[in-house]
Amino acid sequence: MITTAEFKNGVCLELDSQLYEIVEFLHVKPGKGPAFVRTKLRNLRDGRVLDKTWSSGVKVKDVRIERRPYQYLYKDEMGLVFMHPESFEQITIPEEAIVGVQFLKEGDMVEAMINAENEEILTCELPAHVTLEVTYTEPAVKGNTATNASKSATVETGAEVMVPLFITTGERIEIDTRDGSYVGRAKEESPRDIRT
Repeated sequence: MITTAEFKNGVCLELDSQLYEIVEFLHVKPGKGPAFVRTKLRNLRDGRVLDKTWSSGVKVKDVRIERRPYQYLYKDEMGLVFMHPESFEQITIPEEAIVGVQFLKEGDMVEAMINAENEEILTCELPAHVTLEVTYTEPAVKGNTATNASKSATVETGAEVMVPLFITTGERIEIDTRDGSYVGRAKEESPRDIRT
């Protein structure tokens, strides 16, 4: 059991026999009345977000979650199949339980969240930013590249992202998997010095 004073982003709670992860929290001390805590909770089974306000000092059952690395293999009728890189154990996670699933491509590494008490697989987290290639976007019109306007682009996973007008087909861009926003052009890796 933990109190509202111990709330942190990423802490998992059991509420009405459902498991939730704290996405955001804010301790509020109004001028009049008792203090309280405002939270945004994400259901680990279906991904839905719930807003909940707690009285300060309330005790809640916390759940111990383990994070393990898994590699994305393929998608089937049951969901997305992942493999542990050392034990080669395969797990399936429903597509709707993964935030940013539209940016996942074969071979990507993710962190699976597993309930340590019963080994139940809950969800997985993609890295905050991924680099993907633009497979299609309208060409920029000369003179429009200096404005703050954006256009739609399709990336290699099939997802659509809004990008600045200067981005062209074939470029590699960085995308925030949490909200699907364009971050910037991918930084090119510099060739390594080969010394003999």
